[in-house]
Amino acid sequence: MKILFYSLLVSACLLPSVMAATPAGKARAADAAPARSLPVKGDPVLGREKAESERCMECHGVDGHGAGHSNGPEGKFAKLAGQHPDYILKQIRDFRSGARKHDQMQIMARSVSDEDMRDIAAYFGSQPAMNAQDGERHALGKSLYENGDPARGVVACSSCHGVKGKGLAASPLAPVVGGQEWRYLDQQLRDWRSGERRNSDGGVMSQATKALTDADIESLANYLSGI
Repeated sequence: MKILFYSLLVSACLLPSVMAATPAGKARAADAAPARSLPVKGDPVLGREKAESERCMECHGVDGHGAGHSNGPEGKFAKLAGQHPDYILKQIRDFRSGARKHDQMQIMARSVSDEDMRDIAAYFGSQPAMNAQDGERHALGKSLYENGDPARGVVACSSCHGVKGKGLAASPLAPVVGGQEWRYLDQQLRDWRSGERRNSDGGVMSQATKALTDADIESLANYLSGI
């Protein structure tokens, strides 16, 4: 009995190492990483104060609607209102590590603590959803978003970003895109397509934008900004 008990104990101790050495074990370990799956439990009240003191509001707006005085008419900074906190956190971490390139954001990301990041993400995520902009609702953009284009290998954007770009609770690392600033959307889609931006899990966005034309991107950006 003692030998049997000892054998079982050794097996139990070795099991996690064996699982980690297998592809399935690796996948489970990756899924358990904080940046991927752990919920954000920041304090939105403290987050508002920190977003102001860290000057986030200068570009992203007081309420996260992108109306910061540094944003200007170019709309080059993202709206963050109602965004998944997990997604905001991942982007800050990616700016910090260099996985996503932006000189200004890299400096900001490296200057805040993990606790501050969680609170700031919680604040912006708690704000009312992004406001739709006035503009044309492009039929091409709507069709691509809802149905994709199988003939060209373009998947439906809604499969990850939800109906009308509202996001999916089950996919917090796929951002809310409905009502986002159209110039920002347009630039990000072009950056995904060119490879300038590469920080999506598994290269999903690089593949999703690979076959998009300039006209496709313009239509998608216009459609999404207006819903």
